[in-house]
Amino acid sequence: MAKRKAKKPATRRKARPGATAKLPKDAVTLVVILRAKEGQEGLLEAELRALIAPTRREDGCLTYDLHRALDIPGAFLLHEVWATREHHRLHTKTPHFLRWDARKDALAARDATFWQQLA
Repeated sequence: MAKRKAKKPATRRKARPGATAKLPKDAVTLVVILRAKEGQEGLLEAELRALIAPTRREDGCLTYDLHRALDIPGAFLLHEVWATREHHRLHTKTPHFLRWDARKDALAARDATFWQQLA
């Protein structure tokens, strides 16, 4: 009986480290940096974490990630990517965002900037 030739395992081309996929043409990135007010770090983090699951389920939400600064106590960063600016505008009308919007000024100072991917 003839021996079968062993198949080579399929190889996958590895992406280069740090490679990012090109976003849709109208996609926008929103970077929000927050600094907790005195004594509000725990509550701020809880409020930000509460936004994650419902926001990620929204139509047009491509990325919604929360980060904590390693070297700045009480500092957080939200990295959001939306399919269009209109999708983000609709996000600001959702119940979970409106709840956050009513509380945010008591919890943190913040800076928000929209960005568009170039390359």
